[in-house]
Amino acid sequence: MYNKLFVTCKFRGHKREGLKMLKLYGVHILYLLLVLQQGDCQVQIDGPLENKNFYVKEGSQGGMMLYRFIFQAPVVSLRLTGDTDGIIEIVSDGVLYLNKALDWETKKVHKLQLEGLDASGQRVKGPYSITIYVEDINDNPPEFEKGEYNGTVRQNSRAGKPFMYIKAVDRDDPNTLNGQLSYRLRTHFPNPFQVMLFQVDNVTGAISITNAGHQYLDPAQERSYLLDVEVHDMAGQSINAYTDSAVVNVIVLENLWKSPGPVKIKENSTEPHPISIAQVQWNYPGAYYEISSKEKPPIKLPFMVDSNGTIYVTQPLDREKKESYSFYVYAKEEDVTLSYPLTVNVTVEDINDNPPVCKALTKFEVQENEVAGNYIGTFQASDADKEDTVNSWLQYSLLDQNPKIPVDNLFRIDSGTGIINLIRSALNRQEASNYTLKVEVKDPVFKTVCDVQINVIDINDQIPIFEKTDYGALTLPENKQVGTVIVEIQATDGDEPFTGSSQIIYTVTNGDPNNTFSIRTDPKTNRGYVAINKVLDFETTPEYSLDISATNPEPLVPGTKYNSSSFAKLKVYVTDVDEAPVFLQKTYTADILENVTVGTFVTTAIAYDPEGVETRYTLKNNNRNWLRINPLNGSIYTAAPLDRETESPYVVQIVAIEQTRAFQSSTAQLTLNLKDVNDNPPQLEKDSVFFCHPLKGNERAKIDVNDPDVYTHIPKFSYVLMGDNTVQNTWNVSKDGVHAYISPKNINLEEKTYEVPIKINDNGRPPMEGIVYLKVSVCRCVEGRCFIPIEPVYEFPTVATAIGILVAVLIVIGVILGIVFIHLKRKKQSQQISSKANPASPAELQNLT
Repeated sequence: MYNKLFVTCKFRGHKREGLKMLKLYGVHILYLLLVLQQGDCQVQIDGPLENKNFYVKEGSQGGMMLYRFIFQAPVVSLRLTGDTDGIIEIVSDGVLYLNKALDWETKKVHKLQLEGLDASGQRVKGPYSITIYVEDINDNPPEFEKGEYNGTVRQNSRAGKPFMYIKAVDRDDPNTLNGQLSYRLRTHFPNPFQVMLFQVDNVTGAISITNAGHQYLDPAQERSYLLDVEVHDMAGQSINAYTDSAVVNVIVLENLWKSPGPVKIKENSTEPHPISIAQVQWNYPGAYYEISSKEKPPIKLPFMVDSNGTIYVTQPLDREKKESYSFYVYAKEEDVTLSYPLTVNVTVEDINDNPPVCKALTKFEVQENEVAGNYIGTFQASDADKEDTVNSWLQYSLLDQNPKIPVDNLFRIDSGTGIINLIRSALNRQEASNYTLKVEVKDPVFKTVCDVQINVIDINDQIPIFEKTDYGALTLPENKQVGTVIVEIQATDGDEPFTGSSQIIYTVTNGDPNNTFSIRTDPKTNRGYVAINKVLDFETTPEYSLDISATNPEPLVPGTKYNSSSFAKLKVYVTDVDEAPVFLQKTYTADILENVTVGTFVTTAIAYDPEGVETRYTLKNNNRNWLRINPLNGSIYTAAPLDRETESPYVVQIVAIEQTRAFQSSTAQLTLNLKDVNDNPPQLEKDSVFFCHPLKGNERAKIDVNDPDVYTHIPKFSYVLMGDNTVQNTWNVSKDGVHAYISPKNINLEEKTYEVPIKINDNGRPPMEGIVYLKVSVCRCVEGRCFIPIEPVYEFPTVATAIGILVAVLIVIGVILGIVFIHLKRKKQSQQISSKANPASPAELQNLT
């Protein structure tokens, strides 16, 4: 008697319904219930003798039926051999079952053989291969290899670089979550900054310091820390996961990465180079070192650093070319800078390697009536060695005087300062108009001889005399250009030419308080040129009465004084000219928010007409018509909505026009600086990204976003993935600090371009948001670039095109046929002509027919 049952069951979390015909004896209903309890509806309850594979979770209770083999005569019984281990049995009616639980950790696969036997116990069927795969369950907790770990870390070590590892083991299947471990740092003691100074990699168990640890760890403040770490199985993804704990003791060691201190190198060293000058050392072995210039712009450095951190100078240095160097030393590992750079300061020490240098020929002047002891001048030489050191300490001595008339040793030089004095009152220009002195300059090592020329000049006992004392009156329009010479004046002096005694300086001594005029002297002729120095203004000063003096730069000798002969007069009349209006300011600047209401006051421009004529105002280059001006008083207002992103600053010209027939005008400039408000949503800077097909997992692409507003809120942007369930199940949008990234959730995406909607909010004041559409291509990549093959385009010809082609073909055929017919016709005609010229014989004609 067979029973037919309708069963509904769940398999691996998914509900499946179906009809099952189970041919079971009533005594095996218990086995059916056990199988249904397993929830495996893809495996039949019974079936014929054949090779079979079974998957059984370890720890399943004993007495569990796996399968019922159905057999017919001549088979009357079954025999099971192989890895039964006393656990796997088969009964006489063909039921394969377990009498106790399997253990994955003991044996993962049981390989069996099944044979069908006849009544005499002889095999008549099989053997069949029966394989039972034991599936692991989470029945083993993880265990740390040690209960307590000890490690050391250097102060200022690179954040994220492991300095030690912790390790736990789990006997469960490592290919399932049961045996996958996740490490976590619960806390550490002490925690003086209320922020984690250490971190552990949840997969590898690597312990490193955080960015805060890089900043705050200091053995002078806290030398030892205790870390409470734990490990979870189930990859830490289940509340049912097993855990274990361990203690990690960490000692913070002093940072070895320190600047070597000031380095001093004597210039022009003759030792073999390179020469070791300093040493730096990173906290751990394996680092390499690089140097770079600290100066801006960077310079080529005469230094190098080797793999051990030893710094060398590679060539002799010259202090006179460069007396100090400053450069950075970096510690790196795999092109990653491990910490802040160290600064190395090198001072080039001076040696006395430069002789004193004479300047260009030094010349002094002395009057022939100079009194003995008077100062004549200070002679100075230079030395390229370091200033204010013994190497540049100069001493002066007088070696020779030429000529030696009227006597020798007329002059003296101070050995320390180079001051030259006259020591005898015996100068006579008629006897010697100039003297050449040989001066020796020496430092502690070198000596140099320099020349000093002293010119004896005539005493200033003659005053300048004007050729005329009144230059009359001039009439000038007020718009006469500045710099125009209006009159030339001349005075003469009887002293020696081209000396300070005869040189003439013209000065307006009265009648020009604002320096409206200036006078330039020709040094060769002593002629004076009176020119306009400032703009003339009839309305302010219509006339000038100038008093002009002529003097010498050298003082007059006692008893000689300037008199009326050294003074002249000049009258200047300024005539009125109709002038354009004048703005009080040539430029105006206004700052205003871009969202102000229309009609907001901006500024007022004021211009006046020198003649007092009424002035009107207008705007020029107001291309966007954002502004308007009151034509009567120059007040300027906004006339339309402003937009900083369209144009900023907004520059217009303000025109003031006098209300006369001439309509003269002048212009000032208004610069309107528009202050930004948050009135634009974020936008995509690059509207497409790509991923290489096939996907491997963990890919992500940066979403490049910008904001037209000046006060960008990119660090505060928030991103929301929009779209239907297909989009939500396909893509993921995440944010890592400042930037956002898109990544696929499914690695089995087909090759095509997807359009992904993303809502971006700038979280400004007020917040602005908008939906952007990012094109994401999943494509085959060639050398890191997306390769999208272009599909061939098959275009069918239109009816008109087909008819045109047909007509063209017919025309070509017609032309060819015409040529053939003409050729045949001409050939026939030539044959006829040939037959008339050469008549064939009757015999020949007979042969032809």
